[in-house]
Amino acid sequence: MVKLAFGDFGDSFSFASLKAYLAEFIATLVFVFAGVGSALAFSKVTEGGALDPAGLVAVAVAHAFALFVGVSIAANVSGGHLNPAVTFGLAIGGHITLLTGFFYWIAQVLGSIVACLLLQFSTNGMSVPAHGVDAGMNVLEGIVMEIVITFALVYTVYATAADPKKGQIGIIAPIAIGFIVGANILAAGPFSGGSMNPARSFGPAVVSGDLAQSWVYWVGPLIGGGLAGLVYGDIFIESYSPVPSESYA
Repeated sequence: MVKLAFGDFGDSFSFASLKAYLAEFIATLVFVFAGVGSALAFSKVTEGGALDPAGLVAVAVAHAFALFVGVSIAANVSGGHLNPAVTFGLAIGGHITLLTGFFYWIAQVLGSIVACLLLQFSTNGMSVPAHGVDAGMNVLEGIVMEIVITFALVYTVYATAADPKKGQIGIIAPIAIGFIVGANILAAGPFSGGSMNPARSFGPAVVSGDLAQSWVYWVGPLIGGGLAGLVYGDIFIESYSPVPSESYA
């Protein structure tokens, strides 16, 4: 059952909430700068060559490491979402209000855009690569791919960070979350781009001016994240209480 709660402006504009938005902005900036930067760096060292197997591994590892760090540095302030799909999945399960979640989205998207602007400036104008579905696939196939891999990511977030019965496994939550993102990029990168994160895709799309398929990386991840919130929240979290004052990773 969906456990959405709208929330109120008093809570969403409290000092703690404002700090959470800033933490999401900074952590998302750090994550996207390293993730997108790894793709730019590979292009630089290979003189613009196409992404080969070694490059795919390098980009996946960079994203896994950067997300591990990003979640870790924001977890105690904002919960370390860094991803509108994670925020939406947690809102579905009642872990964050819609209003506060909306401001999380703004902070995450702004963090991604600023990271890409900084990358473009600091690399002497290199073109920031935007996500897109592989030419051998249709858009629907790309959306399904993003639904599946984002489901895996948000399900992992629930299992390791948002489940009240997680016990000691919660200590390794940032590692598990980074690992599943790296693994999903290895699996889906050549097909859908392996985004799982609307903010991660939207920032490069805005800065590059290539918004043609940016909607794919909102629709697929939000559906996948929402489904994970429904499944884990209804089946594996046995009890439910009103939206808590703190959010989860």
